[in-house]
Amino acid sequence: MLTSELLKLLPAVCFVWQIAMIVLFGVFIRYNPESDAHWVEHMRTENISSDIENDFYYRYPSFQDVHVMIFVGFGFLMTFLKRYSFGGVGFNFLIASFGLQWALLMQGWFHFLDHSTGKIYIGVENLINADFCCAGSLIAYGALLGKVSPVQLMVVTLFGVTLFAVEEYIILHLLHCRDAGGSMVIHAFGGYYGLAISWVLYRPNLHLSKRLNGSVYHSDVFAMIGTLFLWMFWPSFNSAITDHGDGQHRAAINTYLALASTVLTTVAISSMSQKKGKLDMVHIQNATLAGGVAMGTAAEFMISPYGSLIVGFCTGIISTFGYLFPFLENKLKLQDTCGVHNLHAVPGMLGGFIGAIVAAAASEEVYSREGLIDVFDFEGKHANRTVGTQGGYQAAGTCVAIAFGLVGGAIVGFILKFPIWGDPADDNCYDDEVYWEVPEDEETIPPVLEYNNHMIHKHQDM
Repeated sequence: MLTSELLKLLPAVCFVWQIAMIVLFGVFIRYNPESDAHWVEHMRTENISSDIENDFYYRYPSFQDVHVMIFVGFGFLMTFLKRYSFGGVGFNFLIASFGLQWALLMQGWFHFLDHSTGKIYIGVENLINADFCCAGSLIAYGALLGKVSPVQLMVVTLFGVTLFAVEEYIILHLLHCRDAGGSMVIHAFGGYYGLAISWVLYRPNLHLSKRLNGSVYHSDVFAMIGTLFLWMFWPSFNSAITDHGDGQHRAAINTYLALASTVLTTVAISSMSQKKGKLDMVHIQNATLAGGVAMGTAAEFMISPYGSLIVGFCTGIISTFGYLFPFLENKLKLQDTCGVHNLHAVPGMLGGFIGAIVAAAASEEVYSREGLIDVFDFEGKHANRTVGTQGGYQAAGTCVAIAFGLVGGAIVGFILKFPIWGDPADDNCYDDEVYWEVPEDEETIPPVLEYNNHMIHKHQDM
């Protein structure tokens, strides 16, 4: 019944939703002046002297890095389960491909809609923001990995992108918060969104699939590939949409240092937690990334290089302890497959509050008057805002992100409880064979016998 339902529902959802994207793009989406064929005229009008000043040349390297993180980093990080690698990387591919299209529309309606023409004009920065928007739903997928159907994941992404666009508008525009790397709007929201859905979809008999809820040697190696891609490109993630110049430069440096510091504390705590001092690959795959999450909001602030190291140091400890003592699973009956609570939700929340503290402590001596205006965008109706007030709004923004994640996730979870989505049975979770054509395991190659060893015959001939 499950397979027949899915065979009917999944193609229908993919075809209908993609056709809807084509129609909506045809109505609303257009190239912006920097990607339109009228660029030459735009250069003349705006007194731009060279094509190199096109935003594409500033933003595309960062876009490339972020794009790799979304499809390769997140995808391979989810391949750690012994029998769910196809689902981990394949469904990540599916929902990110749908999500980025829906994100261009949702973010366009909230941020980039030209009310005079009714059109959304997109360029390379829109592509980066769309990838950011997808990241929230991919984080939520981590909490649901192996327990939901691809159609349910499409629904998670549809609502996740919609909620993301709304909370992003409230936090960045109405509250006027700064969140370059998305500690609040991406990680805190995405983490608690996925956890709330997982809590509503609690499976009391999930122990029937316990044999598959784990890794093997090669699946952990594949997951480590995802970790390394994410770790290497996270400075680009946190600096991709910051202002050109010192802000972007500083965001990359701060993230680079925080990530490096996190690795050492993660290794230390992981080793200390074992009697023989051995390392746990779960900690190395996940907690080593927590510094990048926690540095997201404060990345462009003058937190100082040693401050970045402190953030990474503390976050690595907190994240690793979260994996060592999964109290949410034990106390709240929360089934969090990838541990997004420890990698995204808590570090994202901490990153939001770290940003609030650093913003409130800002001063003209450290930033200069022009620097404060530039970093915190104290212009227009926000020209008279003080740094203390800004810190308060930053903290409020963190709370908004968490609230949107929890409430929105609970609502989406109840929608997904309807028995129409083709989700796997309790004894079939974490198994690719439910949704994929899986090749048979390779036959064991018999050991080479001595009389069949060509090197021995060669030596005898000699």
